[in-house]
Order: sequence, then structure tokens, then C-alpha cells
Amino acid sequence: MLTTSTFTVTTFEPTSLAPPETATGTPVGVARMVKEFRGGLEGRAETLFTSAFDQERGIGTYVAMESFSGTLDGRSGTLNIAHTATTDGGPDRLEELVVIVPGSGTGELVGVRGGGSIRVDEDGTHRMELEYELG
Repeated sequence: MLTTSTFTVTTFEPTSLAPPETATGTPVGVARMVKEFRGGLEGRAETLFTSAFDQERGIGTYVAMESFSGTLDGRSGTLNIAHTATTDGGPDRLEELVVIVPGSGTGELVGVRGGGSIRVDEDGTHRMELEYELG
């Protein structure tokens, strides 16, 4: 099944977790985020977000783990979604991976698996598309 959602980040808070002591060309940061989803995914996610990103050049990579609670196309439960992408200063997301973590589904989402993509529209709207199966 294919479903599409939009989401907004309602909280983005850097954490007190210290970044690595090794100095590199892009600083590493860790943050906690809260997101609200609307559409095929309807609910809330708490996200652990790690990135190595140069804000001046718009170059970097992030890795995120979402803990989602709500509904997926009307089925209620929780699940984890892992995603990563790289930017090279242009508008495109490179090396993107979005995956529903196997075994993470609860409630009516037990056995859910799949993956997808995230895109950001020109107006700043964030969209997540998931291709998934249950059971």
C-alpha cells in the first residue's frame, strides 16, 4: 500500500549529549524533535536527530529515528521509522533511505514493514511517502 503524509516539526531542541571530540570539516550535532503528521500517517513522532552539517554551504548528512504513535491509513498503533539523507548544497536530497523498522509495529500495526521517501516542497511543506505492507 502507498500512503502520503505531511508533517511539521513542532519542537527542535539540541540535546546535552556531547558531540564527538574529533574535529572534522562539518560539526556534529544531536537534537530531539517532535513532529505532527497529517494524512496517511496521522499522529505524533518523537525523533532523535543526528547530523554533520555545514550551514554556510548547505552540505551535510543527517540520521534520524522516529518513534511514531497514531494511525497509518486508519490503523492505530506505534512504529519506528529510520531515515537518512545527504545534501550537497543543491535542492536535491541524495543517498536517501527511509525504512519502517521491522518488528517495531504495535497494536493494529504489528508486522508492518516498508520504506519510502521524504521531500520538501518549494513552499517548505514536508512530505513523507511510505510504501508498506501489513502482516
